[in-house]
Amino acid sequence: MAKTKAEKEAEVREVTAGLKDVKSVVFADLSSLKVNESNELRHRAREQEIGIRVSKKSLLRLAVKKAGLPLEEGELQGSVSLLLGHGDELGPARLFKELKKRHKDTAVFGGVLESRWLSSAEVQAVADLPSKDELIAKVVGSVRAPLSGLVGVLQGNLRGLITALNAIKDSKSA
Repeated sequence: MAKTKAEKEAEVREVTAGLKDVKSVVFADLSSLKVNESNELRHRAREQEIGIRVSKKSLLRLAVKKAGLPLEEGELQGSVSLLLGHGDELGPARLFKELKKRHKDTAVFGGVLESRWLSSAEVQAVADLPSKDELIAKVVGSVRAPLSGLVGVLQGNLRGLITALNAIKDSKSA
């Protein structure tokens, strides 16, 4: 049954509000997924604070325009699903990458990150980036390594001094 104009306007408002509240968006074709696979994807997405939304392309284009996000014309073909990242900015791209490993027939059209349009290749490259926690751990490790070396050198000097003083003490007491 066809949607009325009021229903279409309500859907555009909902999608626009959803697009304004997210940190990143991935546009993908998930039409090849079976119902149980789709339900599993939605469950995993919910755990990672990622929303999944399906909308008609014409309504989606209106919502994207109203939300003020960039969208490359001609990029969206076929069935379009939105993966909306509410938590981690890279979450939707990573979720799609994980899905793509098991379902080769899914496709990504592109995405939006920090109000910038990303091509499908860029979305896949973003998915390969380390997480924020991993980057913080690498920085802390980089800062910690020289400090640990300095502590080791200083302790070595103290050990050498103590050994020399003990040798002098032993030679004087003998």
